[in-house]
Amino acid sequence: MPEEFQTGYDPSKGDNFIFVTGGVMSGLGKGITAASIGRLLTNAGFDVTAVKIDPYLNVDAGTMNPYQHGEVYVLKDGAEVDLDLGNYERFLDIDMTADHNITTGKTYRHVIEKERAGDYLGRTVQIIPHITDDIKRRIREAADGTDVCIVEVGGTVGDIEGMPFLEALRQFAHEEDPSDVLFAHVTLVPFSKNGEQKTKPTQHSVKELRSIGLQPDLLVGRSPTRLDPETRRKIALFCDVEPGAVFSNPDVPDIYRVPLVLEDEGMHEFVMAHLNLHDRAAAPSDRDTSWREIVTREPETSLEIALVGKYGLEDAYMSIHEALKHAGFELGVDISVNWVASDEMNDEHHDRLTNAAGVVVPGGFGSRGTEGKIAAIEYARTESIPFLGLCLGFQMAVVEYARNVLDLEGAHSAEVDSDTPYPVIDLLPEQVDLDDMGGTMRLGAHETNIEADTLASKIYGGTTCVERHRHRYEVNPEYIDELTEAGLIFSGWCGPRMEILELEDHPFFIGTQFHPEFRSRPGRASPPFVHFTRAAMSMQKRPAGGVEL
Repeated sequence: MPEEFQTGYDPSKGDNFIFVTGGVMSGLGKGITAASIGRLLTNAGFDVTAVKIDPYLNVDAGTMNPYQHGEVYVLKDGAEVDLDLGNYERFLDIDMTADHNITTGKTYRHVIEKERAGDYLGRTVQIIPHITDDIKRRIREAADGTDVCIVEVGGTVGDIEGMPFLEALRQFAHEEDPSDVLFAHVTLVPFSKNGEQKTKPTQHSVKELRSIGLQPDLLVGRSPTRLDPETRRKIALFCDVEPGAVFSNPDVPDIYRVPLVLEDEGMHEFVMAHLNLHDRAAAPSDRDTSWREIVTREPETSLEIALVGKYGLEDAYMSIHEALKHAGFELGVDISVNWVASDEMNDEHHDRLTNAAGVVVPGGFGSRGTEGKIAAIEYARTESIPFLGLCLGFQMAVVEYARNVLDLEGAHSAEVDSDTPYPVIDLLPEQVDLDDMGGTMRLGAHETNIEADTLASKIYGGTTCVERHRHRYEVNPEYIDELTEAGLIFSGWCGPRMEILELEDHPFFIGTQFHPEFRSRPGRASPPFVHFTRAAMSMQKRPAGGVEL
C-alpha cells in the first residue's frame, strides 16, 4: 500500500460507533433519533457521547442566519455550533466541546494549514486520504474514553458536500472490528392519497447509500404513524436488512417521548445485540427509568408565556422553548409559548403579550425589533408581569430603564444606534477593531459573582453561578452608578461586567447577560426558568399579589 494511504491506525476495541445518516429530505429528525438512541444506551448504563457532522463550508455556525439553521447553540468552551448539539446535551445530560462538531470548513482549514506549514512533505494533498483521515481522526478523538459514540451526518445522502464524510465512514468501517460499528439510516415513509405507506423513497435512499459503499444495519422510518407490518416487510426485503431491523419513528406530542417510542420498538436491544454490549449493560431492573418518569408526568395546570422576538421560527429560540418545557416538567405545568413579533406589535401580537402570565425577551443581534422589545419590557415592568430578559433582553431592559425612569431620551445600545446621546450599552473593550465576525464574541462559560440576599442569590442558591455567554456589548460602566441610584439593581457581575439585573417591588424581574437556557436539561431545569415559571404561575393565580420564591 502506498505510504500516503497508510493511516497507521491501530483499532481500539474499547470504543463503539453508531453512524446515523438521513435520506430523502432534510429535517426528518435524524438528530432526535440519534439523541434518543443515545438516551436509551445511557439508561442502560453506558457512557455515551455524540458528534455532529455538518457538511457546510462554514467553520462553525456562529455567522449563520437563524432562519436557515435555527439558533446558534453555544458550548461551555465557547464553540458556536448547530442546534442538534443542544439536543445531544439535553438528551444525554453531558457537556460537549468544539471537538464534537465537525464541519467541512473546520476540516479543510486544518488540512490546508498543515499543507502550508509543509507537514505533508511535498505530497499532493487530496480529499483521499488527507481530508478523510482528518475526519476519522476527529471522530476517534471525540469518542476517546467513552463506551459509545454516536455520529450524525448532517444533510442527506447524495448531497455533494457530504461525500467526503461518507467516504470517511466507509473507510472507518473497514478499519474497525465490524461488531464495533453500526450504521443507522433515517428516511421518510410518506402516505399516498389512498392512505398507503410508500416505501419507494426509502428504497431509493438506501440504494444511494449502498452505491457509496455503505450498507445500513438498521432503518428508521419517519412517518405520521407507526409502520405497518407489511411496510416493514417490504422495506426489509428491498433494502437487504432483517425485518427486525426496521423501526418506526412516528409523530409524537413531544420530542422527549421519542426515546420511549424507540424503546417500545426494541431499538436499544437491537443496538446492544449488534455491538455485543449486552454483557456490559445494566440489568433491566437496574436501568435508569427517570427519563420516562419525567416526560410522562401529567401536568396539573397550564400557563401562557409570551416570547418577544423578531424570528417567527421556533428553532430560532429552541433552547428557550426547551428550558421552559423543563421548568414545566419540574413544576407540573404545561407551558404554551406564544411568539410576539417584536418588529410588528400589531393588535394580534399585543393581545398575546397582554394575555400572557409572563414575558421572555430573548437574545439577538441588530436593530430590527428592538423597539418592540423595549415596549414589551416596559409593559412587564409597569404592569408587574413576571419578566425574564436574556442577553439582548437584559440589555434592552437597561435601555428601557434609562429612557423611562432616568428620562435619558434617546438612550440605546451603541450596536443599534451609533449616534445615541446615551450609549448605556456599549461595545466590550476587547471587541474594538476586530475584523473577523466568526468566533470573536465573548463566548462560553464564565463565572458570575452574585450579591447575597438578592433575588438572583435565591434563584441560584448561593453567591456564584456558571453560565454560557454570547455577546459583543455590555452595560456601559459610565452609567452604572446613575442606573443603580435610580433603583436598578445589578446583582451579578463578572469582573467589571454587569451580568444580572433585577428590581425590587416587582413580582419577578430578572435580566441576565448570559444564556441560562443552554444548560437546562429535563430533570435539571435552569434555575432562572424555574423561578420565572413559578412566579408566572403565582401571578396567574393571584394577579394582584406578590410571589414567594
